[in-house]
Amino acid sequence: MTVYGTRPEAIKVAPVIKALEASEELDSVTVVTGQHREMLDQVNEIFEITPDHDLDIFEHGASLSQIAARVLERLDPVLAAEQPAAVVVQGDTSTSTAAALAAFHRGIPVAHVEAGLRSGNILSPFPEEANRRITSQVAALHLAPTATSKANLRHESVPGDAILVTGNTVIDALLMTVDKKTPFSDPALEDLADSGSRILLVTTHRRENWGGAMEGVGRALARLATAFPEVHVVLPAHRNPVVRDAVLPQLEGLDNVTVTEPLAYGEFTRMLALSSVVLTDSGGVQEEAPSLGKPVLVMRENTERPEAVEAGTVKLIGTDEQRIVDEVSTLLRDQDAYEAMARATNPYGDGSSAARSVEAIQHLLHGGPRPTDWQGDAPR
Repeated sequence: MTVYGTRPEAIKVAPVIKALEASEELDSVTVVTGQHREMLDQVNEIFEITPDHDLDIFEHGASLSQIAARVLERLDPVLAAEQPAAVVVQGDTSTSTAAALAAFHRGIPVAHVEAGLRSGNILSPFPEEANRRITSQVAALHLAPTATSKANLRHESVPGDAILVTGNTVIDALLMTVDKKTPFSDPALEDLADSGSRILLVTTHRRENWGGAMEGVGRALARLATAFPEVHVVLPAHRNPVVRDAVLPQLEGLDNVTVTEPLAYGEFTRMLALSSVVLTDSGGVQEEAPSLGKPVLVMRENTERPEAVEAGTVKLIGTDEQRIVDEVSTLLRDQDAYEAMARATNPYGDGSSAARSVEAIQHLLHGGPRPTDWQGDAPR
């Protein structure tokens, strides 16, 4: 049984679900919690996944505790009815941690996709860092995306035979969708794609950046749009009013800024491929963009994904307004600086992570030869 509830989870478990469906040894049952609603449904549609159960927990303004409580309450009877041999969760959301706890309470082994990420600060990102640590405490199988993630788990005394380095399934998902060149639902983006303009793609939503920091992001984007009129800023705006109220007022009246609704995954991967520079506080984008040769500037003080920082394709710049302006300006003006990041090696995957994950799940349940770690990343 695979349980997921947000768009990022859906993207990263979709290749695993497809690999489970293709398995001759396992039957796949999918459960969505609906922590995200419309964005989750879009991803399921792209990957042609029809959930077997929908817990439908979404409610505007729900607190983190309400989300977790609803998942625990509504998933438990589904576990009782289906009696899965294992439960697969992904990442660090309220859904993944609550689902892992619900399975643990029933004695069902948990397989954790994208296990072992650590920022070192339990409050940043919030609540994700705590979520991923809690899930690691109850998981029976840790599917680590990199050797660095495996080392984090070993440092926390997780047995080595309970960990497999798989690469990151987000690369599987990206490679499955990027070549489709999904049409944009917004005509302005289709026109932009045809124009050949350089694009600065921006995503921002992190809770720890809410308030003054995010207002500074909006001011920085306005300054960049004014300083580089030939560059087009594209901002798929997160639906949370806290995010929109902080960023969007700064961008009004700028002709080379396009604010859109959140892009469906196929549209987003196409925009990522079209972009020149990516400015983000997202986690998954730090993994996706390097696969397409895009420099990534991360508006955070730390990251649980240090591999790309060390490889040189991702740079942490924080949320200081002037720092954002300076770092983006450097990449737009200095071709050598741009090429140094664009040509860096991506350490996150080769497109076969889902297959390795399913092999590990089969080994957990049925024994036999243990799969070998993916060797695409060396320990840091």
